[in-house]
Amino acid sequence: MTSIAFECQPNCTRCCEVKGNVYITEGDLKNIAAYLGMSEVDFEAKYVVRTKTLLRFRKPRNSQCHFLDGGCRVHPVKPVQCRLYPFWPELVERPANWRREAASCPGIGKGELIQITTAMEIAGEMRKAYPSTYR
Repeated sequence: MTSIAFECQPNCTRCCEVKGNVYITEGDLKNIAAYLGMSEVDFEAKYVVRTKTLLRFRKPRNSQCHFLDGGCRVHPVKPVQCRLYPFWPELVERPANWRREAASCPGIGKGELIQITTAMEIAGEMRKAYPSTYR
């Protein structure tokens, strides 16, 4: 694999609906709280679970994300994990995983070709943002 293509498709939220956790950085917490007009303390108390090494969104009962409501309510300040999808290390570093992801993501295979080295650099942002996950 020397290049890959991805272009987010209009009104698509499939990646947001996949089961799993949405991890956030301290910067994400600050940006989203400000965007929503909340204090960081109130935002964290309502929407965030903090562990020793990670922050993640709490999951609402009948949804994957509190901010998924016919689209992403925090799209302009969405978390690093969401912003970088599908250029995650586990996807771009393993062609079989990328192909598997393409089955559920209509944007994979669309748009301009991206050199795999560029995709790996983008994936490196995930490693920096979540060092306890990507050792």
